[in-house]
Amino acid sequence: MPENLLYYLYCRQPNPKIAEYPFTTLTPNLGIVSYFDDLSFAMADIPGIIEGAHKGKGLGHRFLRHIERNAILLFIIPADSENISKEYELLVNELKQYSPELLDKERVLAVSKCDLVDKESIEKIKQKNPGIETVFISAHTHFGLNELKDVLWKKLNE
Repeated sequence: MPENLLYYLYCRQPNPKIAEYPFTTLTPNLGIVSYFDDLSFAMADIPGIIEGAHKGKGLGHRFLRHIERNAILLFIIPADSENISKEYELLVNELKQYSPELLDKERVLAVSKCDLVDKESIEKIKQKNPGIETVFISAHTHFGLNELKDVLWKKLNE
């Protein structure tokens, strides 16, 4: 999981913890994402979901209830994961087990850390796409962040 998506998208959230290891986010962080022509939208950075979260494992129920308030679910999985489709399905299953209504929400997958893999690896990931709109991003190089904001803005305004 990314360490802090709000920072990646130039949010104005003061002092979120940012680090290069999984599960840096321990509490939900709210921020405003700047868009074009003084437009913006709110985003919540929720701690990473682990297998068994629906049963309270890890931070479990402490943060899953925050997800229910969101209009869109943005899943972020690093490009160097062993199996992005499997990780995505694990996340979806945890949400389904917690509250099946969450699966009615719009979903987007962001594959992060794309600066760490070559173009061939990205093409392989695209071929194994789990059937969800996917955007490839890199916080380090800012690759794909505008595209991600475009996708989220479009879904928010459909």
